[in-house]
Amino acid sequence: MSAVDFDLRTSWDLDGFARVGDETARLLAGPTSRDAESLASHLDRLGPLDRESRSPQEVRDLVHEAGLVGRGGGEFPLASKLEMAVRSPSVPLVVVNASEGEPASRKDATLLSSRPHLVLDGAQVVAVAVGAEHVVVYLHRGDGFTRAVRHAVTERHGQPGPTFHLVSAPDRYVAGETSAIVSFLESGVALPRRRSIAAAAHGVSGRPTIVSNTETYAHVALIARHGAQWFRQCGSSTIPGSTLVTMAGAVSEPGLVLEVLGGATIGDVLRECGGTLEVTRAVLVGGYAGTWVDGQTAWHATLDRQWLRHAGAPLGCGLIAVLGHQQCGLAESARLLAWMADQSSGQCGPCFSGLPAIALLVRDLATGNATRRDVTRLRQLAVSVRGRGACGHPTGTAQLLESTLDVFAEETRRHVKGDSCVARGTGLALVKSGVVA
Repeated sequence: MSAVDFDLRTSWDLDGFARVGDETARLLAGPTSRDAESLASHLDRLGPLDRESRSPQEVRDLVHEAGLVGRGGGEFPLASKLEMAVRSPSVPLVVVNASEGEPASRKDATLLSSRPHLVLDGAQVVAVAVGAEHVVVYLHRGDGFTRAVRHAVTERHGQPGPTFHLVSAPDRYVAGETSAIVSFLESGVALPRRRSIAAAAHGVSGRPTIVSNTETYAHVALIARHGAQWFRQCGSSTIPGSTLVTMAGAVSEPGLVLEVLGGATIGDVLRECGGTLEVTRAVLVGGYAGTWVDGQTAWHATLDRQWLRHAGAPLGCGLIAVLGHQQCGLAESARLLAWMADQSSGQCGPCFSGLPAIALLVRDLATGNATRRDVTRLRQLAVSVRGRGACGHPTGTAQLLESTLDVFAEETRRHVKGDSCVARGTGLALVKSGVVA
């Protein structure tokens, strides 16, 4: 993660971050109960959506004025998706991507288990904006919040607006990729595929298909109620609005979801909510396909999507995973890379052959059985898989690998020489499989 010569904090009107139920929260505002907020409570707290005063074009203009970008890895402007959809002659389809394929990420689960109607409201607003008659909520099979979502949909039965459908998808990492979602809704097989035309223009059965995650739709619900200028009071001028992050790894409360309003650094969050009073060894930013950042740099990094992307560590799914002083960065990366290789759909060469080769070499490196030539080979493999395949899975894996070799360069040197590892702690429990022996 390279240093940057600007500081976006001066553009924020609000500072800090919030937990569920805090007065300053936006997406996480409301009751602190673990139970899902009922429709009656939701409407009593926020009021009903205004379905009459704005035309579909005015709704699209409102989203454009707000500047909302997707709260996932692509960070694509939602307004652009809406405009692509309405230019198509077919009736659009709206999809809520609630798959959240990374086991350590909890923001989708938090929203859908506690604030399901906020997400459904946002999907309804988008459906009105593009003239969609149906909204698909796309969840992995066995997700614990499915019952809350199903109950929320039942509560809305008989109300005007689009029809909601719950779809259970395979519990696979790549099944949450947009093209895999389109494939699954068409054929029942969640295989990602390279697309020359965006799904928002030509998706399921040729229909324009708007796919966004739960956090994005939740923001739309609040923009529709409070307006674009209110939304822009948080965040930066380029990527306005608050953003959700999940704390993981060596923190006091793994799985804690926070809403970043502005002005906070990763160090601020770790000190106030992570139980960490000193600079950590390293932080994984952006999820399993994310970037390792050395502890000193991460501690002072501004928790803002634009800032982090410019600095080379995109926030992605919002995961902030801390590596403590007693953990080995190479061992943890070996676990993550083994999991990523296992999650491949196996349809392209870079994933079928390249990712397992990477996982095996990093395992050897972590266990002290690799040579300098193996490290060189890992660099070559990262280049060979980056940007190839039917989806971004190999590129994300290459990103994780390259940051591993950069941030843990000293550990790499020690392991290659056969010196004992200074870290003796257990793993971060970010994955359930691929554990280094």
